[in-house]
Amino acid sequence: MQYDETPPEMPRRRFGPIPVRLLVPNVITLLAICAGLTAIRLSTEGRMELAVAAIVFAAVLDGIDGRVARMIKGQSKFGAELDSLADFVNFGVAPGLILYFWQLHDLNNVGWIAAMVFAISGGLRLARFNATMDDPNKPAFAANFFTGVPAPAGAITVLLPVYMAFLGAPTPPAVLTALYTLLIAFLMVSRLPVFSGKTVKMRVAPEMVLPLFVSVVLFIALLIGYPWHILSACSVLYLLGLPLGWRSYRDHQRAAATQESPPASPAGSKPTLVIPEAAAKDDRPTRLN
Repeated sequence: MQYDETPPEMPRRRFGPIPVRLLVPNVITLLAICAGLTAIRLSTEGRMELAVAAIVFAAVLDGIDGRVARMIKGQSKFGAELDSLADFVNFGVAPGLILYFWQLHDLNNVGWIAAMVFAISGGLRLARFNATMDDPNKPAFAANFFTGVPAPAGAITVLLPVYMAFLGAPTPPAVLTALYTLLIAFLMVSRLPVFSGKTVKMRVAPEMVLPLFVSVVLFIALLIGYPWHILSACSVLYLLGLPLGWRSYRDHQRAAATQESPPASPAGSKPTLVIPEAAAKDDRPTRLN
């Protein structure tokens, strides 16, 4: 008796064309990854100014891809995972290596540990963000706050000693740079509420549209003409503004607790028995009520 050993033909899965609206945000994210990897290569070659510029460019692309995806309705699970991978490379690994090749290597293993701690903190920060993004127990006002300093802001602020060195300021001791790196890493993984502003909907009056465009163009021109001055000032102002976010979160938390707690009855007052309306109008005998 003979058996046909030819396996049955498996049905072929046909993939339809991918909409362009799903490709555009992912292409922007891939460009950001290229910028982060290029920053790592430039730092190994000693071209620190170009390496820092590549990190800033990656941060700009990171701020664009999500907004473009929401604008053209191109959000996808693949895009979210790719964005998390890009953030870990661009704002965790790359800044840590830049600091190591710039100065932390003077501390040998201690400097390498500081760079590793920063990179790992960036990965933990992103993992926690993804895990708690759809938490149903979060209060409504918490959507306007990050938990800990976000990875792009951490990458920009941790490079503050490099900006100051580019401006001609005295290079700080390597130990101080390592401590500052660990401080930013701690702020990234901390529970500190940081104002995000994502849910704030700003409506620009028609007469303010042109001044707003001029202001944006002016800021971009200043960033291109005086990059280290602008980045240093923005980093310092951001760090100084962290307590304001914590205070705003605490005020919202107190207001929510006040609304949820029932009003306290005056001292010495007796509790009032509330009789349902249906029971008050019942004409049946007492024994049947």
